[in-house]
Amino acid sequence: MPIYEFLCQKCEHEFSIVMTLSEYEKKKFMCPKCNDKKVKRQISSFQTITSKKS
Repeated sequence: MPIYEFLCQKCEHEFSIVMTLSEYEKKKFMCPKCNDKKVKRQISSFQTITSKKS
């Protein structure tokens, strides 16, 4: 599952949420610190796992 990183525009708290793509599309996330819904998604890094080829 992807990890999405956010920044609260009210209290400036940075936080991450692990959720499926369908959960993300519902856009029902809020700051865990102040419970405000004005959050902005941050650009984050990602990691992929590939199989080794001989």
